[in-house]
Amino acid sequence: MTTDATEVIAGYFEALTAGDTGRILNLFAAGAHVYSPFLGVMPATEFYVKLDAASAQSVLTVLDVLMGQDGQTAAARFQYDWTLRSGDKILFEGVDHFTFDAARRIVDMRIYYDTHPVRADVGDKYG
Repeated sequence: MTTDATEVIAGYFEALTAGDTGRILNLFAAGAHVYSPFLGVMPATEFYVKLDAASAQSVLTVLDVLMGQDGQTAAARFQYDWTLRSGDKILFEGVDHFTFDAARRIVDMRIYYDTHPVRADVGDKYG
């Protein structure tokens, strides 16, 4: 049985809040990429290792899920309450845009948010 895209998205945000990198990566297809405003384009495996290393705690609240007309894409608007390992806290709203394969695994994800307030508050914490 193919998993519904909304179930994949819910599982993604639950795993991200839990800091469960293995569970997150199980939702992605082999060779999947993440498009990040901070880090650029990188393999999902590398992106989530970097995110985990930078994060102490994350609380993500999904505000909306919008399905693409073709059924292969969806976007989730969320609020991210992020505590970095440095102790800095960041609160922002963003959108993750997901593209799925036929088995409902994520083949790419594009992250959209205004990075200016984040950089002004805490700088580049991925460095």
